[in-house]
This record gives sequence, C-alpha cells and structure tokens, in this order.
Amino acid sequence: MHYDAVILGAGAAGLFCALNAARRGRRVLIADHARAPGEKIRISGGGRCNFTNLHASPENFLSANPRFAVSALARYTQYDFLEMVEAEGIAWHEKTLGQLFCDGRSTQIVDMLVRGATEAGAELALSAPVREIAGDGPFDIRFEDRSVTSDALVIATGGKSIPKMGATGFGYDVARQYGVPVTEIRPALVPLTFTDAEKAWIGALSGLSVDAQVSCNDTQFREGMLFTHRGLSGPSILQISSYWREGEEIAVDLMPGEDAFARLRDLRQSAGRQSVRGALAQVLPRRLGEQLGEGYGGNLADMSDAALRPLAEQLSNWRLRPAGSEGYRTAEVTLGGVDTDALDSRTMAVKAVPGLYFIGEVVDVTGWLGGYNFQWAWSSGWAAAQAI
Repeated sequence: MHYDAVILGAGAAGLFCALNAARRGRRVLIADHARAPGEKIRISGGGRCNFTNLHASPENFLSANPRFAVSALARYTQYDFLEMVEAEGIAWHEKTLGQLFCDGRSTQIVDMLVRGATEAGAELALSAPVREIAGDGPFDIRFEDRSVTSDALVIATGGKSIPKMGATGFGYDVARQYGVPVTEIRPALVPLTFTDAEKAWIGALSGLSVDAQVSCNDTQFREGMLFTHRGLSGPSILQISSYWREGEEIAVDLMPGEDAFARLRDLRQSAGRQSVRGALAQVLPRRLGEQLGEGYGGNLADMSDAALRPLAEQLSNWRLRPAGSEGYRTAEVTLGGVDTDALDSRTMAVKAVPGLYFIGEVVDVTGWLGGYNFQWAWSSGWAAAQAI
C-alpha cells in the first residue's frame, strides 16, 4: 500500500497534520502504537483541554534557535485554531493569562480532530507500533501486521514525558537514524523536589497554595505555587522548571508586588506585641507564616530595623536549592529535541532529507505552561501539512 504521507503519532500535532493534509487531497495514513488517539489532549487542562493561548508568540517558547517558531506560529495562529473550535460548536472560556479551555470535556477536541481527519479521507491505525523504517523517499515503514510505502514521513511522536501513557524516545531514534542531530532533552513543566531535610518541613505544608513570583536565570513567573509532599509545584514552579538546572537556586517572592520590609515595619508599629510567628501569619497564609516564623523568639516590637531586614528578605527573596525534579513521570513536556538547525522552518522538513518531517513536541521548541505547546502542535502540524 502506498501513501502520499505516513504520519507517526496520533497526538495533537499528528492528528492536526493528518486532517489538513487529507483536506488537501493527500492520501494519508496516521499510525500510533497507543490504543486510543489524542490521549495527552484528553488528560490536559484537568480534562478540559487548555487548547491554546491568546498571547501565543515566539517569545513564549524555548529553543536553541528562538526564531525558528516564528514562521509556523505566524502562518497558523491561535485565532485560526479558535475559529475552528467555534465552527465545531465547542463552547470555550478564557482563564487567567489568556488560557483558553473547553467548557465541556477535552474529548471534544479529540473528536473534532479524529472526525475531521477521517472524514477528509485519512486512515487511522491504532495499536500499530513501528518495527522498521527504511528508505529516504519513498520510505518503507514496517508495522507488526503490514508494510507500507510513502512519499513523505512525518514524525509526530512527541517526547518522553508521561511514559505511563506510552511516551518513548522513538522520534529521537528516527532522527538519529537519518543523521539529524538531537539537542539535550530533559523534563520540563515539572514539579521540583528537595532533599529529605527540606522535604520534611515543605511536606508539612502540603496542599497549601500561595501567590508567588518565582525566579531563576533572569526569568520570573508570577502564578500559584503549591507545596506538596515531594517539594514544590503549581504553575509558577512548573514554568520556572524549564529554566532551572540542577545545582542552581530559585528565588521565591512570597509577597509579590509588596514591600515586605515596609509591611513588617508597619506591623511592628501597629501590633508590635505579637510574636514574630503571629506577625508572619498575618502577612502570609497562616500555616506558612507560622512555619517560617519558627526559631524567632520574642515579639515583633523587640526587632530592630537591622533584624527585620533579613526576615523581610526571606519573604521577598527566599532562596531555595531544589535537589531535582519529578522527572518525565509527571513532566508535561520534554525540553529540547530534534535540532531546528536541521529543519526548514516553513515546512518542518529535514533539509538533508526533504521527505522527512518532524512536528510538535519532538522538535526543540518548548512552550510555556498555558496552552502554548498545543499551539505549537497546531502550527507545526499545519506547516508540514501544506508541504506534503
């Protein structure tokens, strides 16, 4: 059986590429080793799929070449995908920071993509692991039960994040087979963990969420921060995890937008008889304030300005050194991937192997938390679909 294009990976990028290529009259096979398509779409956004972000732009992505994503993002935008969602009759709403979610279940997005692809003529093969790939156009692809040939081969198999859902390094192996370099890969958008000593007191605050600005390597995010039994999570931590490296510190501002020293000094004047723990429990959530106030004896009135300043510094520039992250097990995406220097930014094709394409998470383009990675899937999938 011969196809114009075989797409490996029935996730967001692969399904969207198949849909658009089939609508252009291409004979398309999309195959996946999983038993169901779009599983990451299904679980995303708490089951409501944060399908894009109104603010999506190249500045919201990490890559060794930060300009690589410009072309695809400009040619298929968040507004283009939103128009498709609305045409399908899928109700949606905007949350914080431009994040768009389905009002209903995320399966609406999966159904839209699968139905759109198959109605356009694409063939979907599930539980179809690839056994061998050969050739460089046409390509020979051998599955367990059959072999096919194809003029174009699109790798949309994602990264290594969430292996329990079947994620593997397959796409990177294909890249290396064809001499395409792969940059360092690592878990991203992932909770950070700490040593046992730190984990003990952080774990005592498990379940507590606070508004915080978290910084590392000249980058900062202000969103919720969540204390867990393993360490720290929440949007601000997930965001900064993409910029953090082992051995480095993160800085946490527990009173973002506020002068912690001025606030403590005002409290000293108005309620100086209370304990330091009690004072901190007024400016922070009670459990956190009491925890940070451990070891401070006496009343707030007993503290000089010189003594207040390091306490204020702890509130506005709390330095922590994570021991690691929770790894691919809970990482939402994989940072790094197929080197963009080897790809044509307009088509996502390998420059040295024009019929071979890489799209979505497998490429060294990683978005922020909040719908950006789905937008990269739509944009890169659309770009490849116009070329195959």
